[in-house]
Amino acid sequence: MALMITDDCINCDVCEPECPNEAISMGPEIYEIDPDKCTECVGHYEEPQCKQVCPVNCIPFNPAWRESKEQLMDKYLRLQADAK
Repeated sequence: MALMITDDCINCDVCEPECPNEAISMGPEIYEIDPDKCTECVGHYEEPQCKQVCPVNCIPFNPAWRESKEQLMDKYLRLQADAK
């Protein structure tokens, strides 16, 4: 599953630079995560880095975007290939 940022976000700016896939960007009011780019850091780290640094714990799993670890790895590999 991809991650999402809830309305509890305080726009502290710490999550955006931690995302290795550049899936986090500023939305109209709070930061948002692009589910097409979010791999939960699979392929990069053991744990999602945005969740690790979030001071208000407002980055849960997105229940509308369910993906297995294998699907996340496939997405990671596709994103890496697209970046070349």
